[in-house]
Amino acid sequence: MIDTGQDILQPHERWMRYALNEARQAFDEGEVPVGAVIVHNDQVIASAHNLRETLKDPTAHAEMIAMTQAAEALSSWRLLDCTLYVTLEPCPMCAGAIIQARLPRVFYGTADPKGGACHTLYQLTNDPRLNHQSIVIGGLMMEECRGILQEFFALQRSQGKK
Repeated sequence: MIDTGQDILQPHERWMRYALNEARQAFDEGEVPVGAVIVHNDQVIASAHNLRETLKDPTAHAEMIAMTQAAEALSSWRLLDCTLYVTLEPCPMCAGAIIQARLPRVFYGTADPKGGACHTLYQLTNDPRLNHQSIVIGGLMMEECRGILQEFFALQRSQGKK
């Protein structure tokens, strides 16, 4: 059997589906639909979605909440041997927290042309001047991740919301 590369991504797609389920929860709650999960030893140890509007907190991004949950689950701020799956490319705040948490691997769904800090606007997570770098792979289930965001913002525009 010829390896097409699909088998390599298959386990990662499983975890991104969890993140997409979190994004759907955010959508249903009127939050920007971004979801995140953190996996350690083939187990989800954290799952979250954006809660900025609900909590009235500018730091309540899916990634930030998931990292806090994971740190609690591991009883450590170092998220070594963990992988973050998030539906949207992390922003500068979240990329900074990824570096601080020593997260070795990040998979994201769709690029963020207005705030992406892993590949699109900045490359914080692989800047050799910083004390830690992460392997970041974008484009995992990109169409699904992009689609839920497009649907959300189309609905917001049709309702005359910002």
